Amino acid sequence: MKAGRIIFRIVIILIIGVVIGSTVYTINAKRVMHDELPMPFGFGVSVVLTGSMEPTLKVNELVFITKADDYKEGDIVVYQQNNDLIIHRIVMISGDQVVTQGDNNNTADEPFPPERIKGKLRFSIPYVGLLIRAIRSVPGVIIILGLSAFLMHRSWQKEKNDGDSELDAIKEQIRQLKNEMETSENRVDGLVAENASQAGTISEIQAEIERLKRETAMTSAPAEKGGAGTTDSGDNETLAQS
Repeated sequence: MKAGRIIFRIVIILIIGVVIGSTVYTINAKRVMHDELPMPFGFGVSVVLTGSMEPTLKVNELVFITKADDYKEGDIVVYQQNNDLIIHRIVMISGDQVVTQGDNNNTADEPFPPERIKGKLRFSIPYVGLLIRAIRSVPGVIIILGLSAFLMHRSWQKEKNDGDSELDAIKEQIRQLKNEMETSENRVDGLVAENASQAGTISEIQAEIERLKRETAMTSAPAEKGGAGTTDSGDNETLAQS
């Protein structure tokens, strides 16, 4: 459980770092370098905003772009025109000029040098772009950071509550042990008292037996003395008659 919470917090921290880092990087690239599609390590992502490439690419489709050493007719490429990004298909390459056109457009775009191409399409994911647009917006960033902070707080609070519960459980166990010890002590005291009572009763019985023995001895002693006197008298009488 504890390891799961640590992993959860690490994930939240990573999400916060990625959101803040990507936001700062994108803002810096757009405002300072006037680059609408930063491509660190030759890789970039963007979102389709218009239907000019339908049905191949739809609005809010997330596209993954990579740089290439060369381009050919039929490649879907992204290039920057002023402050706008355009993703169209190459329909012609003539010398140092490239001509593109949207699959859903009737006319071709103005020719431009191939140096303006940011990269070509590798793959795309439908509808995910809507989420990316929301995340990259200022309200989206605020919501993500606020939600992350809330989840972190909940995680810490839950851990604290669990710790309090464990402490209460330990206290309850200690209380039960005390009660069991008191019960055991009471049982021991009862047994000692019972044994003492039995010992007292035995002593009384032994004393009574001794008393009876003494009384019996005292009673039998005079009787023995009386029998001896009669015999002596008879003997004397017999001697006298002789």
